[in-house]
Amino acid sequence: MTLFNRLKRNCMVLLLAAGMLAGGVSAAHAIDFKAQGEWIVSFGLGDANFNDTSRTQKDDMFSAAQRIRLQLDAVASESLSGTVFFEIGQQDWGNNTDSVGGALGADGVIVKVKNAYIDWLVPETDLRVRMGLQALALPNAAGGSAIMDGDVAAVTMNYKFTDNASLTAFWMRPANDNYQGQNARDSRVHYLDNIDFFGLTVPLSFDGFEITPWAMYGMIGRNALDDTNGWNQNFNASDGDMLNTLYAYLPGQGGFYRGFRKRDRAYADAWFFGLPIAVTALDPINIEFDVNYGYVSGLGSVNAINYKNWARFGQNASVVRADTKREGWLIKALVEYKMDWGVPGLFGWYSSGDDGDIKNGSERMPSISGSGNFTSFMGSAGTDFWADGTRGLFWENNMTYAGTWGVGLQIRDMTFLEDLSHTFRIAYWGGTNSTDMVKYSGYSGAGSEVTFDGPYLTTNDGLLEFNLDNVYQVYENLAVNLDLGYIVNMMDRGTWARSWTKRGYADGEHFSSQDAWKAQVSFVYSF
Repeated sequence: MTLFNRLKRNCMVLLLAAGMLAGGVSAAHAIDFKAQGEWIVSFGLGDANFNDTSRTQKDDMFSAAQRIRLQLDAVASESLSGTVFFEIGQQDWGNNTDSVGGALGADGVIVKVKNAYIDWLVPETDLRVRMGLQALALPNAAGGSAIMDGDVAAVTMNYKFTDNASLTAFWMRPANDNYQGQNARDSRVHYLDNIDFFGLTVPLSFDGFEITPWAMYGMIGRNALDDTNGWNQNFNASDGDMLNTLYAYLPGQGGFYRGFRKRDRAYADAWFFGLPIAVTALDPINIEFDVNYGYVSGLGSVNAINYKNWARFGQNASVVRADTKREGWLIKALVEYKMDWGVPGLFGWYSSGDDGDIKNGSERMPSISGSGNFTSFMGSAGTDFWADGTRGLFWENNMTYAGTWGVGLQIRDMTFLEDLSHTFRIAYWGGTNSTDMVKYSGYSGAGSEVTFDGPYLTTNDGLLEFNLDNVYQVYENLAVNLDLGYIVNMMDRGTWARSWTKRGYADGEHFSSQDAWKAQVSFVYSF
């Protein structure tokens, strides 16, 4: 036998042995892979800029976009699994930005990891653990979570005591290692720039009654929201804008970006509490009620311009030192009656608002990544692309209801034809913020902070919202959604325009009475 033949025979034996070994390992450690996903293609027509006071910045009225999400679960057993969730984020057709990839050629780098975590059961116990990037929503009822509902790096642990009672503890880290240091203030890179939250929830479930008290404590490093120039940055992410939802800010000035003077303390304290309640014992009547409270201690003060006596170009403007502390509360409720053809219901909410004295901070409830869903235009209700809704891709919000109150009527899941359902809503939005805050404002209001956590409305302002959302189930895995929305702008000219008139501008030059509207069709394939 030649040397070549002997080598070939030995290699084949080794390969056969390796194959048998691999087969044995696979048999001993079989992994069950499960895949699920979602494709959305949306076409939208509308104008959401009802707060456009410049009257020059106009977005396209028509947009086309798509999004793909793919989730892969590697399940070893009921006690161990891993999940990775990829997303090809919103691709606006025709946009040639690399991060979008919707132009000719369609090449982009928008593929991202949305979630990536492992689930495991502590041996010989009922303690379940999830570790990694995951979707985390604080317990809520009646209108969604107004404080936190988003993707975040976290560790959650759940222990089930009985069929009626369990305990969940978590630690999440929304931000860390983003501070680069500045020579003028601090050259230490990644110094005191972490934001950490620790929470406990106690789900209690009984026959016809559920209640989940929860509490959360947070620590916010004094450099966590600083950019490389030492200014306070707009910590922007798809799941929230923490600078403008954790700290006090002024309507229309887009937050405290300049002049932030920090105190000596290393961390600010944050406290959040909630008590969601759901009552189903009165079926067909469904009752939901939720109470939230939030507090974030200030890390310093900022310069705020008092425009009350400001002539044009800033003469006679005065500067006031404003505190960055933020503290507030929210109550919301929903009552529904289930019928054969649909579910009519009433909903409402009331949240604390600014008292007009910026020296004592803000009285609007702080939040991390809210996702209120009472309505489907101003609120989320599935139309929010950044949330986990599947209804559309264009109108983004981090709704928290802060500084507003409202009442609404809805009839959801109306069905008159097979595979076709409708949801109709009408809601009035009012404000709980003092009109004295207008003198510090850089814009007309009218929702000038709507991309942060909702519209900024004073006690003299209002908005009237209409929604008609329709779903046609073409196939088991394909749905076509048609969403129609309209918001009547009822902002008070006497409150906002008069403020600008006193500054030397023409009457109404910086006041918008424009309404907002949308019409959007989405094709959703899910499996």
